[in-house]
Amino acid sequence: MARISKKPEIRKQEILEAALELFQTKGYEKTTMRDVMDKLEIAKGTIYHYFNSKDALFEAVVENIVEEDIAQKQALLLEATGDALEKIRILATADSASESHADILEQLHSPGNMGMHTRQLAVAISGHARLYGELIQQGCEEGIFQTEHPLECAEFILAGMQFLTDVGVYPWEQEELMRRAMAFPAIVESMLNAPEGSFSFLIG
Repeated sequence: MARISKKPEIRKQEILEAALELFQTKGYEKTTMRDVMDKLEIAKGTIYHYFNSKDALFEAVVENIVEEDIAQKQALLLEATGDALEKIRILATADSASESHADILEQLHSPGNMGMHTRQLAVAISGHARLYGELIQQGCEEGIFQTEHPLECAEFILAGMQFLTDVGVYPWEQEELMRRAMAFPAIVESMLNAPEGSFSFLIG
């Protein structure tokens, strides 16, 4: 049988999709590079051309999930109407692509994956901050917010929310999580000089 040659971007995406399915069904620990190779019927040299280890493959799968989530949020914003605050509410309360892959992301909480988990959070925060930064800028132009640093505000807000409520980083008790969650609206409003109660939807 003639060997099928595929474009690098197509082959790489196939590997990512196969790995995603295996990580979901078998789990990260039980999945091997050989499993991915057998599933796609590809040679060892092919998979290692794109990913030099299972960790690198897993990290790429997670980054793909984050990128998919950001792309969905961008598409949602293109259809959204209303002022900046309404668009932020839509964005913050929208379903996340990451939720459908919660079982994979949960595996990042294992002690051995802490470095990878931190990098995944950083990628997610950076990508989403750009979306929120643009909306904060719009809100400033509309007179809803007042800040000279829209992007930086978005980065600090998202970093605080992501890290301080992530039990994989901080093993908070439920009471401690709730205390922080209840404080977020007032903190965000203070940072953006937004109307009191405008971010109450964050704890809705």
